[in-house]
Amino acid sequence: MSRIIALGADHAGYALKEAVKRHLVEAGLDVLDFGTDSEESVDYPLFCQPAAEAVATGAAELGIVFGGSGQGEQIVANKVRGVRAALCYNELSARLARAHNDANVLALGARLLGHDLALAIVDAFLAADFDGGRHARRIAQIAEVENGVSFTQTQG
Repeated sequence: MSRIIALGADHAGYALKEAVKRHLVEAGLDVLDFGTDSEESVDYPLFCQPAAEAVATGAAELGIVFGGSGQGEQIVANKVRGVRAALCYNELSARLARAHNDANVLALGARLLGHDLALAIVDAFLAADFDGGRHARRIAQIAEVENGVSFTQTQG
């Protein structure tokens, strides 16, 4: 059974999305491509939200969103309940996002990364597993925040 990866990009991330898409397919992965399909200017929430929702609903195992900086795309993805999107800029940040934060969506800035580095980041993200342990407690707390729990820290 092949892994399914959801993709979403704006116009600035389109070319990188296409390169990553080819890379994933060549690696034997299935891809759900939520667009965009050109470099014509578009609004990134229209493409990143459906990619993140595919992850949240289980239609895809992981997601990758692309934009000029990746910042807005990460923010949109993180608005979807159950998504933990991480903006990564090197292989270590990608591995740690998965291992420590159980990130399920990767955000990439196409204007900030070369294609070779971006592919290495994608590979690192896909290869890493969640470490669990002490990190699982923190992921559970993130879910509580998502469900409206407010944590207050006492000074003392």
